[in-house]
Amino acid sequence: MNTIKQQNSVNKPNGAGIGRIFKATHCSFKGLSAAWQYESAFRQELTLAIILLPFAFILASSNHHLLMLISCLTLILFAEIINSALEALADAITLEHHTLIGRAKDMGSAAVFIALSLTAIVWGQAIYQYFFDIFVLI
Repeated sequence: MNTIKQQNSVNKPNGAGIGRIFKATHCSFKGLSAAWQYESAFRQELTLAIILLPFAFILASSNHHLLMLISCLTLILFAEIINSALEALADAITLEHHTLIGRAKDMGSAAVFIALSLTAIVWGQAIYQYFFDIFVLI
């Protein structure tokens, strides 16, 4: 039984042990590169995240608040990469209309929408609170 587990882990494309970690990291960077190269929505959202990141340090009222603001930006990128991967896989299967593939693509899009909505709520509250605190002090 133990021999079978060892053979299965060795036969995996990225191998086993510490070498697997390096190969998996390489694959992750290839995925990020592909997202940047082929997905305009990912480029737009990453650009937005880079622009908003410095403002998170200004708007945050605590370390936990800062973490929440940054996490929301990261969640958008995460959802977009999952959505893009799902769409690429679906398009590799068929470009013709298929009800289940269409549903899967719509659900991926909904995940991005939820991430964007959550970010808008969290960042909107942070902006409101920041300016409310300024006007109260005046």
